[in-house]
Amino acid sequence: MSKLLLNLRNVADDEIQDVTALLDQAGIAHYWTEPSPWGISFGGIWVSDDGDQPRAKALMAEYQQARSVRVRAERQAALADGSAETFGTLLRRRPLFVVAVLAGMLAAAALVLLPFVLLRG
Repeated sequence: MSKLLLNLRNVADDEIQDVTALLDQAGIAHYWTEPSPWGISFGGIWVSDDGDQPRAKALMAEYQQARSVRVRAERQAALADGSAETFGTLLRRRPLFVVAVLAGMLAAAALVLLPFVLLRG
């Protein structure tokens, strides 16, 4: 029976390619399912054989550790050279978007807190 190795929710395309290549190199039979069009299922990478699951998980742990180190280094380099997106750069580049999102957050918080304010008064 197949076992889910990686849920593809918020997984970058390059990571999907890396993981499938890693499994191919290790000779682990796998397949992946597409996300549903309505967002109910986000898809996944599945290991076909139960016996390969522990080896696949060990490979994934090594890969994720290495990717974590690499991505953090890339982020630090981008922050150092000023090319990383920060709140300040987003505010300068898309001020109306930032103001609209902040207004939406305030409106949502006000709607949530409104019953408490009305019951108190």
